[in-house]
Amino acid sequence: MVDAVQLVRLPYHLSSVTQATALAALEHTDTLLGYVRQLKSERDRLVTELRAIGCQVTDSDANFVQFGLFDGEGGAQAAWQAILDQGVLVRDNGVPGWLRVTAGTPAENDAFLDAVRTLFKDRGTTQGRTTKETKR
Repeated sequence: MVDAVQLVRLPYHLSSVTQATALAALEHTDTLLGYVRQLKSERDRLVTELRAIGCQVTDSDANFVQFGLFDGEGGAQAAWQAILDQGVLVRDNGVPGWLRVTAGTPAENDAFLDAVRTLFKDRGTTQGRTTKETKR
């Protein structure tokens, strides 16, 4: 019986709950678009601030930002742990020296940026380079 139903089922079937949720969202388009504008603004702020701190940052049209850290002092894994130790979770995306952060609320993004600033301060870095490299 299940095999017969599978033959006639649409390939991307949406449950009635999912359909109702989508219809409710469409009734509040202005609110949703406001959230999208805020998300884009916060993402762009993250890019600008991370570059000012000294991180390498890839341009993004997504809801997240990929940022690079120099490999000194343990690389991305140590940076990930140091940021986590400050209560902020970022993703190690498996690219050596790079991490990924999702744009959040202004307060969440402030906490993330403070954690990265602290990381750079604690590592003795200026504009993404260790103090030893800047003295050369």
